[in-house]
Amino acid sequence: MTGAGITRRGFMKMSIAAAGAFAAGGMLSACSSSSGDSAAASTTNANEQQAQGNDASDGAADTATSGKILVAYYSAQGHTKRVAEAAADELGADLFEIVPAEAYTDEDLDWTNDQSRVTREHEDESLRDVPLAQTTPDNWADYDTVLLGYPIWWAIAAWPCNHFATDNDFTGKKVIPFCTSASSGLGQSGELLASAAGTGDWKDGQRFSSGASDDEVRAWAAGI
Repeated sequence: MTGAGITRRGFMKMSIAAAGAFAAGGMLSACSSSSGDSAAASTTNANEQQAQGNDASDGAADTATSGKILVAYYSAQGHTKRVAEAAADELGADLFEIVPAEAYTDEDLDWTNDQSRVTREHEDESLRDVPLAQTTPDNWADYDTVLLGYPIWWAIAAWPCNHFATDNDFTGKKVIPFCTSASSGLGQSGELLASAAGTGDWKDGQRFSSGASDDEVRAWAAGI
């Protein structure tokens, strides 16, 4: 085992350099002893700096993040999908679309119609139990960070996201919600999903307007 703070490679380099310096000292017997001491000190300092540099590089590799990022989203009219795709592209993340087993039609989503599906679900909370075509993304255990996107419906997250929150185990995962809306803010939507999930490290979320630019989304994602 070599001395503290010096890697094996650094130690070998120092040994070789020291041997070379010793041989050179014998050949250059005409040089003064002070010049020899100065050259040896310079060689030693250079090799010590190299050894420290190698140690720093090794440390950086040890602390590099190896976890993967997933951007999961439900999009009713395409706005949330566009934000999700821009964020995933910026982060080099995987995408997972939350899809209701029974898809919503344009008529279903007409909130101005008292008899539309989404309006009836809003009025009767028991109707908000919306099964999903696939609840758990493939390779779910591999993800350390999950961005969860959705439109805002009546000041809360669109309820097709509910099963995604309740039926997955977020233990050990950082979860960052984001939403799209024409005028409403994020409100308590993220907190309500976190409460429903019961696991995971849920962070403060981000609201985007329905017409948010890709640059705006990328700037936010880059800061995560």
